[in-house]
Amino acid sequence: MGAARDILHLNVADFAVEVERLVDSRLKTRPVIIAPEGAARAAVFDHSEEAYKAGVRKGMPLKRALRRCKEAVVLPPHPDRYERAMREMLKRTLPYSPLIEQTDTQGHLFVDLSGTSRLHGPPQDVGLRVRRALQKEVGFLPIWTLAPNKLLAKVASRLVKPTGERIVTSHETKELLHPLPLSLIPGLEAYDLFRLRDFNLWRVDEATQLSPAQLDVIFGKRSAVIHNLLRGVDDSPVLPMGEQYPRITAEHAFGNDTNDLHRIEGVLYALVESAGAELRRRGMATKRMGLLLDYTDGKRMRRTLVVTPPSANDFALYETGHNLLHRAWQRRVRIRHLRLMLDRLVYPPPPQLNLFADERKEQSDKHDLVAALDTIRTRFGPAAIRMGRTLSTGIP
Repeated sequence: MGAARDILHLNVADFAVEVERLVDSRLKTRPVIIAPEGAARAAVFDHSEEAYKAGVRKGMPLKRALRRCKEAVVLPPHPDRYERAMREMLKRTLPYSPLIEQTDTQGHLFVDLSGTSRLHGPPQDVGLRVRRALQKEVGFLPIWTLAPNKLLAKVASRLVKPTGERIVTSHETKELLHPLPLSLIPGLEAYDLFRLRDFNLWRVDEATQLSPAQLDVIFGKRSAVIHNLLRGVDDSPVLPMGEQYPRITAEHAFGNDTNDLHRIEGVLYALVESAGAELRRRGMATKRMGLLLDYTDGKRMRRTLVVTPPSANDFALYETGHNLLHRAWQRRVRIRHLRLMLDRLVYPPPPQLNLFADERKEQSDKHDLVAALDTIRTRFGPAAIRMGRTLSTGIP
């Protein structure tokens, strides 16, 4: 573990709603739901605390949300407003550190205040000053937490939401984490929680009783990650403003939920083609692929696999994606949405040629074919030439 750090986390709860309330003060005490207008299957984008207490949740179908909170005011999302509000947050925070990581456009910022005490005073004073500035000059009253790393700062924010503050020292990690339900730990995915619940483990203190060897049996290669998350270990840096971990995503929402395997595999291949083309445009390869699958009943499943060797070739990527699809799709329920994610991007390693001539030729042919497709699509457009399996997908 690295040297002790001071990580400030700023979080404006229900950010989109708070921005809309700055525009229209009449919404101040009313339940508010942000959702797209006119969509056949509109889902809740954001909601106020009042709507939350009535049972409304993000991602919930709007019709169901309105049944739970009939008096709610429904507003369409205004991404431009939210981006401007985020810029105002950054403007008030930048004087205190160049290391400010904007994790999204929903009112979340991490600020690394390590070593800034001589310039700006104790980190806790900075947290108070930033909060007062945002309240006075912008109109927000953000949660602020201070901790030795991003994971602990994020957990502390979840505990004091919708308003409040919390300072966590390195000696308080167990005190903070152990009583908590596992669902409050950032980085634990739905599948991780399902696996832990199979062993009747619901709280952090229960799960930390598992030895590294036991975690390895349950989670395999992911066991070291789980071990660190349960103990509040997080050495990830706060990225400088504007810098993001390289990542490529491609997604598709089915107009009608489907369990047609042929169509779903065709969509997956189209997503792989899109992501692969972007990889090759950047001159990079991916070391890991993730697939996020949303079922028609609202449940979500995510799977990840290492891509070995790192690749940007559509055929190799689809082989991994196809494996992921069949790992994730384990229920007899229709699929609503697919999202493909490529991360751990690297510059391609030297090619590893196969020992056998037939395999070397197949590898070379696949490389040449993808290169030829890229050339044609660059010159005549993405739809100039297509794989047959993508024709029935509805993707242009």
